[in-house]
Amino acid sequence: MKSNFGFVQGKTHTALKPDGYYVWDSSVIEADGKYHMFASRWKKELGFGWHWLFNSEIAHFVADTPDGEFKFRNVVLPRRGRQYFDGMNTHNTCVKYWNGKYYLYYMGTTYGGDIPSADTPIDEHYAMETWNRKRIGLAVADDVNGEFVRRDTPLLLPRDCSHWDCTITTNPSVVILPDGKTYMIYKSRRSYGAPLQLGIAVADRPDGEFTRLTEDPVLQTGDKNKHIEDPFLWYDEKRKKFCMLAKDDSKNGSEGITSEWGAGFYAESDDCINFEIPENPKAYSRNVEWTDGRKTTQCNLERPSLLFDKNGEPIYLYCASGDGKSPYGFEGETYVVGIKLERN
Repeated sequence: MKSNFGFVQGKTHTALKPDGYYVWDSSVIEADGKYHMFASRWKKELGFGWHWLFNSEIAHFVADTPDGEFKFRNVVLPRRGRQYFDGMNTHNTCVKYWNGKYYLYYMGTTYGGDIPSADTPIDEHYAMETWNRKRIGLAVADDVNGEFVRRDTPLLLPRDCSHWDCTITTNPSVVILPDGKTYMIYKSRRSYGAPLQLGIAVADRPDGEFTRLTEDPVLQTGDKNKHIEDPFLWYDEKRKKFCMLAKDDSKNGSEGITSEWGAGFYAESDDCINFEIPENPKAYSRNVEWTDGRKTTQCNLERPSLLFDKNGEPIYLYCASGDGKSPYGFEGETYVVGIKLERN
């Protein structure tokens, strides 16, 4: 499969599959001669469902090589109290390094009701009330193995209801340029049931004050059935382009952007506002070949995240996945896959 992305899928391996936990998003960075993954997890005994929204925490896992199995090191962002915007749940990781510090961007939320247990059905109204409190947070550390200190306020708040992004701010993906200028893509929507859309914010520093770069959402397709999810943003220094991978989340039987539901597509921009989807946009497929020679169609490949080499080229794609016969039909487990990338 060739695309304008410039890379093709190589072999796939299971990068993270901890006992007793569901795992979802992941973000990997190289430091101190090892590879460090930050991922969200929650206890498998709780079930899948809504528990990612109520019982998730962000943990740190380590591997010797990018194609190895990541092992648990510590919990980085546990619960810290209902009074904080992120006090009861953390999720959606994006870790970056700049100027001697590690920046961990994430989504956090809080709630006032009972903590759902395995025996507690989660009412949809309770879930949506909690979902609407999702906000983007930031934790900073001097050492990738050290303490990540959180801000007590969100990086970016929703706007008032005259704007499209008045409900939530979530799913951050961040680019830090050499001078510290920081671009962040985020997700929101106008109201319950409305399509999820993507916005861009910018700050002078990774921990600075973020302001919207544009009033309107980016990557608007004009087709209500061409939904876009899980953006991953980076900057190609050689080509001077902002680049993006995202999930083709087509609805109602639409061919979507790639003609394959759940595949990833590529887009690029000169200004991080006007993204163009090229003629051959498919960047990866749910059809994968494993290192042991097996070929499978994964029910999901979610939350794509790239690992780059020292020259700024992507070498591995990490996605949340699992075994199942249909989308989100996980048969008792989820895991993170690592897909080796090879140049076209």
